[in-house]
Amino acid sequence: MPRFSVIVPSHGVAGRLSRALDSVLTQSFGDVELIPVCDAPDCPAADVAGRYAGRDRRVVPVHAPPTDGVAGARNAGLRSATGDWVLFLDGDDELAPGALAALDTRLRETGEPDVLYAGHERVPWWTGEPTTPAAPLLARAPDEAFTPERAPWLTGVGLPAWSAAYRRDFLVEHELVFPAGHFTDVGFGGLVALAAVRMAVLRRVVVRHRVRRQGSRLNRPGAHHTELLDQVELVLTRAAERGLPARRYGPLFEQLFAAVLKTAAHPRRLPHGRAAFFRRAGVLYRRHRPAGFRPPGGSPGVQHRLLASGAYPAFRALRAANRALTGVLARLSRPRGLRTRLRYKVRLRRPLDPNLAVYCAYWGRGYLCNPAAIHAKARELAPHLRSVFLVEPGQETTLPEGVEYAVIGSRRSWDVLARAKYLINNANFADAVVKRPGSVHLSTQHGTPLKKMGADQAMYPVVAAATGSFARLLARVDRWDYNVTSNRHSTEMWESAYPAAHETLEYGYPRNDAYYTATAEDVARIRRELGVPEGKKALLYAPTHRDHASGFETGLDLAALCEEIGDEYVVLLRAHYFYDRGDARGSGRIVDVTGHLSSEEVCLAADALITDYSSIMFDYANLDRPIVVYADDWDVYREVRGVYFDLMQGPPGRVARTPGELAALLRDGSYADAESGALRAAFRERFCQFDDGRAAERVVRRVLLGEPPEALPPVVPLAERVPAPAPAATTLTRS
Repeated sequence: MPRFSVIVPSHGVAGRLSRALDSVLTQSFGDVELIPVCDAPDCPAADVAGRYAGRDRRVVPVHAPPTDGVAGARNAGLRSATGDWVLFLDGDDELAPGALAALDTRLRETGEPDVLYAGHERVPWWTGEPTTPAAPLLARAPDEAFTPERAPWLTGVGLPAWSAAYRRDFLVEHELVFPAGHFTDVGFGGLVALAAVRMAVLRRVVVRHRVRRQGSRLNRPGAHHTELLDQVELVLTRAAERGLPARRYGPLFEQLFAAVLKTAAHPRRLPHGRAAFFRRAGVLYRRHRPAGFRPPGGSPGVQHRLLASGAYPAFRALRAANRALTGVLARLSRPRGLRTRLRYKVRLRRPLDPNLAVYCAYWGRGYLCNPAAIHAKARELAPHLRSVFLVEPGQETTLPEGVEYAVIGSRRSWDVLARAKYLINNANFADAVVKRPGSVHLSTQHGTPLKKMGADQAMYPVVAAATGSFARLLARVDRWDYNVTSNRHSTEMWESAYPAAHETLEYGYPRNDAYYTATAEDVARIRRELGVPEGKKALLYAPTHRDHASGFETGLDLAALCEEIGDEYVVLLRAHYFYDRGDARGSGRIVDVTGHLSSEEVCLAADALITDYSSIMFDYANLDRPIVVYADDWDVYREVRGVYFDLMQGPPGRVARTPGELAALLRDGSYADAESGALRAAFRERFCQFDDGRAAERVVRRVLLGEPPEALPPVVPLAERVPAPAPAATTLTRS
């Protein structure tokens, strides 16, 4: 039987869960049982927990449906716990170093009380100094173990559940579990304090609570705030049944109604039903007010008296809730031109068009990537929708026939942005675009992250300087309702890079459908259009952008490489999308395909891929064709740009560090041998999880047609997928 059971609910925190689990498993005190509670066996957090369980016996994952909320998750963990003492830890928080050893020492010093309250630290998610909210409460408590009457201000309702350790036999004996619903910490903490006979405190910080960028989920607007009254009623009813002495009842009553009044007065927490909330709170106040209770002084005392008398109009006037939202537009960058700004503002007041969808890819570079694939599928499955593609000036002529468009910055573009219900982008819309209630913003992303992205770039000065304001970046992210991922790795990394409240859609990248739907005729046609000579093997060379470079640099002498590897090869050079063209000088065997709009078509035309650290490798792996990583500056790139994993430890194929090594791999054919095939297979297993040719369909049905997740086509297992055929000219060894 372990000394401690640490229960970690993990809903929605897969990208940060590893830090929480590591903080437990690396404690100097190792007699611990770690219980991550995951939504389902196949959810992102379960993948993380499973990896930990595979290498450490102390990790025992359990499951609880997300519909049960945090209360259900914690109760599921409690049912599985076997430790003498139980601790709770949110999935994006951490145990402070040495916390378990300090708890064990303190519990032995105080004779194993029923509950040990401990300090915690609120750590700002970005900048600022940590605070220790529990310190004032704990500072006044006796040094030794004590009865609740000696510290009546420790009511349990003012501290989160993870700011204490609970004797498991005590919880079992009194059948103490987390009450269902929101604000469950209030109910559980109150019930624990009412049942406890002996308490103690540990004044050092045990948990580092990492404040979410959006703040607590409980503070967001919504009807869930009425459930605070359910918890208040539960605790006060139980207190009355136990005949709680006045010395303890008064502080409990005051702390509970401090929380109630804070909610009643908040201008945004209850957008509807605030009067009903106030009325019910007043009923509870009058029913449970202890005899002789004296309200606090000042403004809080006035609020108490207004609540007691049911004077909601006076309460509302006192607090003067500011509901004005007109300042939002003033804080955003605005459309150019006064008339256009005014026009956009007027259009925002008109009803949303439920059948209007606006698409954009790569800041208007054309009909590309995931937005284009979704647009095409929507024309098939949702023909009732009017779809408008936003493009930069000059890109109009590149659009396929029949695609309606608007030029970015034009009045028409702002008109459709103001009225569209659906906004789909693989990057982000301009800062000035307002997220309207009822609108649906879909982020499709445009690659699997190897390099650090979003907020994770902040620790890398060169990248951070180029990124600009992270606050503005994350304000744009806050508009997202959905974010598409193509593999579980991306799911976890996007949660870290873009901390926001959107829903993740593990549907695959719609643009990668082409790798499973293209035919041999399509491949042959594309090769002809690109100018690949008949009978030649085409090597696609696609290096990524270097943040420390001022322009496009191949880093490789392609003409010299062509001379080294023989006449059977041609090189398709594709520069990063930041550039309009590459550099194909010096050899007629180099074809610059940078300007070809579709990277999917370029990949389909290639017999093999040579890249450095470009995310194109993750997409190309779907084709199950050879990949070579040319990593001549990996150490520099990793330090300057930052990466999420060590590519050298899990490459998609052979790795070359010098031009000579690369030429040798191509000359002797080892770039396509059995070992390269084995590396590619492992890479595909990890990074081609959800790409199966039906990603666009899943996105359209879920987002644009509103079909439930269970009605969508399931992801085809990797072993059953058939990639597009390789070019007929190739004789490469296939794994």
